[in-house]
Formats: sequence, structure tokens, C-alpha cells
Amino acid sequence: MQIKDSIVIVTGASSGIGLSTAQLLARAETKVVLAARNIEKLAQISH
Repeated sequence: MQIKDSIVIVTGASSGIGLSTAQLLARAETKVVLAARNIEKLAQISH
């Protein structure tokens, strides 16, 4: 399955499996939409 240039929504992206998944997808040149309950923590990792 090719994910390059896809758009993927990751929930729980501020920690744990969601964070790891978001990082992996970003390295694979995928456009990643991050969603999380903790906006402050999400802002720290999204830069």
C-alpha cells in the first residue's frame, strides 16, 4: 500500500501510539492531520 502524498487523520496524536503513528506517516511524506484533546501538547509536537 502506498501512502506517500496521501492525507491521513491521526487522533490521539499528542502521545503514545497516536504520536508514533503521526511521526511515522510524516517521515513517509504523508500529509498528516493531527487531532488530540491536549492542544498545548499537540502544539509542541507539531512544530
